[in-house]
Amino acid sequence: MGDELILDEFLPYRLARLSSKVSTTIARAYDREFGLSIPEWRVIAILGRFPGLSAVEVAEHTFLDKVAVSRAVTKLIKAGRIDRQFADADRRRSILNLSEAGREVHDGVARLALAFERDLVSGLEEADVAELNRIMDQLLDKASSL
Repeated sequence: MGDELILDEFLPYRLARLSSKVSTTIARAYDREFGLSIPEWRVIAILGRFPGLSAVEVAEHTFLDKVAVSRAVTKLIKAGRIDRQFADADRRRSILNLSEAGREVHDGVARLALAFERDLVSGLEEADVAELNRIMDQLLDKASSL
């Protein structure tokens, strides 16, 4: 690695481009199939995996800002896809869970997401996918410590 910044070779830029391209592509499918935005499907995915979180906790899991999560939660509640209850000890803290309709959407999103992932990595060797996952984990750990 030299001292000249060549944007197309700069790892953070390349990762951002890849992330944006993948998210945008799959977001079109989520919108078409379920009428979901990127923040909305991330909230549904997180609540499917970790029920009973607050909006702040959802934001931490999704790496989205609190405003985006708040808007997504509001839309999902209005659409009947998530339920909000308030904690007994602290009425300011809400507890979010998927409704029955939300669970159905979650299951549909999961099927679509897994098919997309299979298509995305098709053509790569299984060992290469494992190595990619290992390297991404290392980069995430390193980025978290910087």
